[in-house]
Amino acid sequence: MLGWTSLLDIVVGPPPFVRVVLGTAALLVGLVLLLRAADRIGSARQAAELVRSVRLAFLAVAALAASAGWFLGSPLPIVVALVIAGVDVLETTFLLVVMAARGEPRPDEE
Repeated sequence: MLGWTSLLDIVVGPPPFVRVVLGTAALLVGLVLLLRAADRIGSARQAAELVRSVRLAFLAVAALAASAGWFLGSPLPIVVALVIAGVDVLETTFLLVVMAARGEPRPDEE
């Protein structure tokens, strides 16, 4: 438990300038991912493309949550961001494996 607390202090409690830089970087990454997800969702022709687009949307939400954590100086949004990203990657990977097992064509096989 002692190691977890010091790790949180290092991640969430850097100097204010570093927190602003990390928060801004996460905010920019989140916005770029969100724009890419919106573009890909609009042009998705197959289920696998749609799953990958939704993955980008959830990763954008995770980046925006991490950004909020650094701006607020609170560990809760950062932990939520890690949970969102982890669950999203596991879930979309599972969906892509299921689609591959069912014989869904890959986007590059058309």
